[in-house]
Amino acid sequence: MTFLATTPILAAESDGFHAPSIDDFFPPAIWFDGTWFEINRITLVRFVALIALLLVFGIAAKRATLVPGRFQAAIEWILDFCRYSITYDTLGEKDGKKYVPLITAIFCSVFFFNITGVIPFLNIAGTSVIGLPLIFALWAYVMYFGAGIKKLGLGKFLKVNLLPAGVPKGLYLLLTPIEFLQLVIIRPATLMIRLLANMMAGHLLLALCFAGTQYLLFSAEGGLKVFGVVTFAGGFAFFLLEIFVAALQAYVFAILTALYIQMSSAEEH
Repeated sequence: MTFLATTPILAAESDGFHAPSIDDFFPPAIWFDGTWFEINRITLVRFVALIALLLVFGIAAKRATLVPGRFQAAIEWILDFCRYSITYDTLGEKDGKKYVPLITAIFCSVFFFNITGVIPFLNIAGTSVIGLPLIFALWAYVMYFGAGIKKLGLGKFLKVNLLPAGVPKGLYLLLTPIEFLQLVIIRPATLMIRLLANMMAGHLLLALCFAGTQYLLFSAEGGLKVFGVVTFAGGFAFFLLEIFVAALQAYVFAILTALYIQMSSAEEH
C-alpha cells in the first residue's frame, strides 16, 4: 500500500504494537558521529529538500518562455502570490519591493522543508527538529531589526518598541520589561515554536496511524483486523491535512515575517 510507505516501520513486531515516539526526531548518526558535521537521517532529508528547491526554480528559470506552460505558470503563480498577496499586501508596493526576495525565499524554503514529512522514503519534515526553525526565526529577526534600525535609527527604534506612545509614564515600569521580552524573545520564539510544533505533531499523527494500520492488518488477530481500515482512513486524512499544513505554515511564517518588518519601521505601534 502506497501510504504505508510514508512512515518509518515503527509498529508490528512479534512482541506487539510499538507507537512512534520522540526518538523519531533524534535518529542515530550515519556519518561523522560525534562531530560538528554529524549527518543523520533528518540532515539527509534537509539536503534532499534543498536540492529539490534549487532544481525546481533553476529549471523554471532556465526554461522560462514568453508563453508559459503549466510548470512555468505554477511557479509564476507562487512568485506572484509571495509578491502581491504576502509582501505588497503587508508592506505596500513601495516598501515591499526590496523584501520580495526575502519573503519568497522564506515561503518556498519552509514549504519544501515541511513537505518532506509526507513524501515516501523521506517521511519526516526537515523543520521537525528545532535547528532549522531556529535559523528561519533568526533570519526573520535580523531583517526585522535591520529594517527598523535603518528607517528609524537605533535610539528611536528602541523607544518606539519599548516605550509605547500614549501610555502614562508610571506604567512604563510594568510595560517596558514586557515589551522587551516580546521584542527580543516572544516574537522569534513563537515563530520558531509554531513551525516546530506543527511539524512534530504531524509526523507523530501520521506515524501512529500507519504504524497502527500495519500492526492491525498484518499482526493483529480476529476482528481487530477490521480496525486497520479505520486507522488507514485516518492516516490518509492526516496525510492530506499535512500537505495543507505544510503550505499553511510556510504562509504563516512568511506573512508574520512581513508583518514584523512592517511593525519595526512604523513610527508608532
